[in-house]
Amino acid sequence: MREQIEGSQAIAKAVAACSPEVIAAYPISPQTHIVEALSALVKKGNLTGCEYLNVESEFGAMSACIGASAVGARTYTATASQGLLFMVEAVYNAAGLGLPIVMTVANRAIGAPINIWNDHTDAMSQRDSGWLQLYAETNQEAADLHIQAFRIAEELSIPVMVCMDGFILTHAMEIVDVPEAEQVKRFLPDYEPRQVLDPAHPVSIGAMVGPEAYTEVRYLAHHRQMQALELIPQVQKEFAEIFGRDSGGLVRPYRLDEAETIIVSMGSVLGTIKDVVDERRERGEKIGVLGITSFRPFPIDAVREALKNAKRFVNIEKAFSVGIGGIVSSHCRSAVRGMGIDNYEVIAGLGGRPITKASLHSMLDELEAGTLPAQTFLDLDHELVDAELARENATRRSGPTAENIMRDSKARTDAALGN
Repeated sequence: MREQIEGSQAIAKAVAACSPEVIAAYPISPQTHIVEALSALVKKGNLTGCEYLNVESEFGAMSACIGASAVGARTYTATASQGLLFMVEAVYNAAGLGLPIVMTVANRAIGAPINIWNDHTDAMSQRDSGWLQLYAETNQEAADLHIQAFRIAEELSIPVMVCMDGFILTHAMEIVDVPEAEQVKRFLPDYEPRQVLDPAHPVSIGAMVGPEAYTEVRYLAHHRQMQALELIPQVQKEFAEIFGRDSGGLVRPYRLDEAETIIVSMGSVLGTIKDVVDERRERGEKIGVLGITSFRPFPIDAVREALKNAKRFVNIEKAFSVGIGGIVSSHCRSAVRGMGIDNYEVIAGLGGRPITKASLHSMLDELEAGTLPAQTFLDLDHELVDAELARENATRRSGPTAENIMRDSKARTDAALGN
């Protein structure tokens, strides 16, 4: 049913339509509205057959999900930022045990310094944990991806993160076609676990594995992710047949016909990028967009196919690996290795900094002029950076970087206002 609804509320309704049997969660912004809404649905009796567990921490939430999934319950949780880091040990355990838990990550920056706004640093920190990672561009896609996530997770017995941009999506009011329970039932079969703890048939899970078998266990975890590369498009197609709309998949091409320049990105920023591309297409530029929905597993073949006719591509990403640079960029470079395609990485939107059309146009103007560096930080304030570097060179006890930059920024603003 189409309704004007906050993103978090739409996700709660979509998850509820999947009939989870156990939800364990601990609130943290910007995820809180999702689990609050689910707890209200359980309390009011609108979500039956579900046990909602109030736990003492994010680590407790994932630990409870592991226990619930291990005994055969359809299980869900949600988190963000520091909460995801707090549950890391259990996140790895869930993947290593092959438990099909679905988790929303309402993407938010990681401290220090503390920051509650959106970027992709939190989920990117777990890219090697063994979880699938699916990134939503819109709230409609976020709702749809949760339904597909349960299907994918339970088919392969592997956990899935659905990543949606914190505040930008979670707190945005949009028209969303909220999936109806009957539709979901047609698409999502009853959960039949591949493994289950049963006193009648005793087994051990999480046992120690020595060098003689550990490589094989890890290889099979990788193999299941490779299977997901085939399953995700199949699930996308079946979802479209039942729900009448196309969501999910591995990648989302936009105006790639004859595109010589392709911008590659993930998440909600794709909307702004598409607007910029439309404007530059009107000028006659051959430019397009490739949105990546599945970051784990990474769709190397699909990315290679999408970029094969381009002269250059630009990755715009909302996270980076300190000491080397863009994360998605390095994956894309691997996909087109040997094809002779120029590539650029643009780090943008960190800590919630707006990614504006004006900044994107300026960046693309530099690209066309041949002056764009291979790696750049969009809208980086060089004046603030240079002042801090000068301070560090001048004195050993230069002080905390974050506080110094905030102080310099405020002083500059006050001076401009005549204060």
